[in-house]
Amino acid sequence: MAASKVLVLGADGFIGRHIAFALRAAGWDVTAQARRTGRLQAMGSHTLEADLANPACHEPAFWQPHLPSGAALVNAAGLLTGSETDFAAVHRAAPLAALAALDGPAILISAMGIDAATTPFAFWRRETEALFAAHTILRPGLVLADTSYGGSSLLRAFASLPCRLPVVGQGDQLFNPIHAADLADIVIDCLLDPPGAGPWGIGGPETLSQAELAQALRGWLGLEPVPILRLPLPLARALGRVGEALRMGPVSATAVAQLQAGVLADPAPLLSRLSRRPRPFTGFLAARPAGTQDLWQARLYLAKPLIRLVLAVLWIASAALGLLLSPQDFLPRSGTLLPETASIALARLGGLADLALGLALLRDWRPRFIARTQIALVLTYTAGLTLLAPALWLDPFGALLKNLPILALMIVHLILVEER
Repeated sequence: MAASKVLVLGADGFIGRHIAFALRAAGWDVTAQARRTGRLQAMGSHTLEADLANPACHEPAFWQPHLPSGAALVNAAGLLTGSETDFAAVHRAAPLAALAALDGPAILISAMGIDAATTPFAFWRRETEALFAAHTILRPGLVLADTSYGGSSLLRAFASLPCRLPVVGQGDQLFNPIHAADLADIVIDCLLDPPGAGPWGIGGPETLSQAELAQALRGWLGLEPVPILRLPLPLARALGRVGEALRMGPVSATAVAQLQAGVLADPAPLLSRLSRRPRPFTGFLAARPAGTQDLWQARLYLAKPLIRLVLAVLWIASAALGLLLSPQDFLPRSGTLLPETASIALARLGGLADLALGLALLRDWRPRFIARTQIALVLTYTAGLTLLAPALWLDPFGALLKNLPILALMIVHLILVEER
């Protein structure tokens, strides 16, 4: 008899959400684990808020109330980047504790191409696979959906660029994408009738090159074809390292390595044991027309880190002015009645605050908090200067007027902080 209760780890991720929602739609009693569960709760999910890096999650007793006798476990949690401590916690300690509390079936959502890869993600994903050796391990290829996140968002972003369509290397690497909803249905089948440990590759029935995939996505977005821009591998790797240093999400050495190798899964062995069949890429791509919001998201995806870096430069430059300018450079133009010492102190303190914000933006540290803090600081600066020196609104160089478009840009940045 199939288990009726299931715990999904990483249920707020791109793949995890599709699995959790498909299980719920199929009548399972789903507990959706995530580090932040507000969105999942609003969507009607029964949730478990837990940070897998928290040592409390590394004890079987933590998971036992959520894995009663016969319950199933689906592990869709994982890190692409992070510290060794975080990788060890999320990929080994937490799932090991959950497995120790489990007496039902389990499925691990792993990844293709990890056997020979040398990235931290590949190493730690192999560690997780070792834990699930007695259960079902699925290795999806490239997973796409009506929505996008991470690597799939990056593919859409590249496809929306105006003049050239960038690909890594020659763009001849092979992919057989699978829709996330089809993957979720296969997970359900594997829970009902486990095929054995595997690992089992799973992808779609249609194989395309990276260049063909990119052009197809561009056409789906309703954009005219443009020439392919083939990025030499050394340049692509360098861009990936820059992306990692600047915390630009999927623009990373790991993503470049995956695009360089291609992601081709052989689904035949697993599908020979199942009745369900995933749809071909062109089939599910043509099943839904792209909307304006899809094109917006594609074009804004690369604008998001650009906006963050531009704001970081703005704050760091403002900090340099506040900390390094001599009083004679700013006191005569201030038009304020404050004593000279107070004006200097405010300039220096403001410079320190600006520097802290600029550095936090560079590292993408606590992005939601920093986005709100910079808006609050600009509003404070604007209100304070309006009271102390209202003539600055009439400054021919727009000393205070410039704060209005800057605030609008910061609001856009706050909106774009949310990726899923």
